[in-house]
Amino acid sequence: MTKMESRESLSRFASFTCDLEDEPLSEQDLHAIQAIEAQFQSSPPSKRPLDPSQDHCVPGTSTPACDSSRRIRRRLPKSLVALQHPLPFSLSPCQGYSKMRLPIMKFAGKIMYSKTANGVEKAALELLNGLDAKKKNMEQIVLGLDIEWRPSFRRGVPNGKVAVMQICDDTDRCHVLHIIHSGIPPSLKLLLEDPTILKAGVGIGGDARKFFKDYEISIKGVEDLSFLAKQKLVGDIQSFGLTSLTEKLLSKQLKKPSKIRLGNWEALPLSEQQLDYAAIDAYVSWYLYQVIKELPDHQLAAVEGRVEDIKQQ
Repeated sequence: MTKMESRESLSRFASFTCDLEDEPLSEQDLHAIQAIEAQFQSSPPSKRPLDPSQDHCVPGTSTPACDSSRRIRRRLPKSLVALQHPLPFSLSPCQGYSKMRLPIMKFAGKIMYSKTANGVEKAALELLNGLDAKKKNMEQIVLGLDIEWRPSFRRGVPNGKVAVMQICDDTDRCHVLHIIHSGIPPSLKLLLEDPTILKAGVGIGGDARKFFKDYEISIKGVEDLSFLAKQKLVGDIQSFGLTSLTEKLLSKQLKKPSKIRLGNWEALPLSEQQLDYAAIDAYVSWYLYQVIKELPDHQLAAVEGRVEDIKQQ
């Protein structure tokens, strides 16, 4: 690989890292980077014979360049210095880009979309029957739950009612219920008001208050993942939102495009992008609960350790 080809490869790589969204670097990309580094690191600096008439200091001579009071230090342009010591990511125009993109969080199961009263009733009844079967083998039944509504961008105009409720109870399927059009049928009301069925989500207490305001139905048995994570991850994380928890605990990137998040959730039917967004949120909430509950309680461990120290004194 010639130096010209290496420079072109570095330039191409720099632009590539800015556009990288969904996938980590491939093996081919990594080999190309290593080849570029080896090219510059293995190329010895060119040597030219020194000319005493020029601005060089020749040992044992009294040339002006050897006079410390008149010595001039020549410096290479920054661009050449960078090429002599190549750091692939430092050449990227994306300043402040400190880490590789994490893989995108996706839901691989089936999305069950219900938009009529009969459809939502059937979905809720199916959930209840499935949960009853699980109660025999599980101490605690957990649902990942989230809601969406149409935001208002006009002063004095309130946000829309809760339009969509998404519920996930395993890795195989998630229900997306278009309740703005279906209403709240009896089986869904029974499911939401059952305190023995835990509903997990980030900020789910606020969602429950909005839901009660819009439909006068209480969502009982809620578990806020932010509060739960604070008990487990003291000092390890600064933000306890759904996105940051997904990155910290699942090593995945949770996409939250504003075009979808702040879109029209009352539109009938929902778009494929909206269905994916809704299902992933509910799935991540369910998944994070399983992970967080398995983490050791740092605060409790610290207290117990201190008690043992006191007993031994």
